[in-house]
Amino acid sequence: MGAEEWVSSSMPYLAPRSQSAADSWAAEAAARGGAGRQRIVHAGEVAAPSEVSNAFGGRDGMQVVVRRRVMYLDERPCELTDTYYPLEIARGTGLASTAKVRGGAVRLLAELGHVGVRVREDVIAALPDEEARETLRLAPGEPVLRIVRTTMDADDRAIQVDMMTMPAALQRLRYEIRIG
Repeated sequence: MGAEEWVSSSMPYLAPRSQSAADSWAAEAAARGGAGRQRIVHAGEVAAPSEVSNAFGGRDGMQVVVRRRVMYLDERPCELTDTYYPLEIARGTGLASTAKVRGGAVRLLAELGHVGVRVREDVIAALPDEEARETLRLAPGEPVLRIVRTTMDADDRAIQVDMMTMPAALQRLRYEIRIG
């Protein structure tokens, strides 16, 4: 794909798709002439970071399910994504496993009766911690963008929190908001 700017929209990742539909990340990369893949490095129950606990309305360190992934573009790591789910939603489901979820996690959540209707994204520019710097193959002092995406259901309850870290140098985030 070269050193061109990557323009990313959140929309393809928010709506359920069919079980046979291509992985959203792979489809987005392919549409831009690249090859995208993801590797799930961990899935299971963990103590939630405080930002996740707050989003889920619980206490610090509450147990949640996480799926940790490294996203690759043309075989280069380009994003770290940790996706958290409330234990009562995800325990014992495919969300708690390192196996790929056919049709994606959003589809599985919908099948379980949890449909997102509102999303809030916070974008923070920062320096990465050492683990992120090494995994993303960044030079010392190279900044990252951190996106915290919280998906809420019709009752305004958080059903999913994504914490993404990506090199800032080639990123442009695009938000389109319909008014009215």
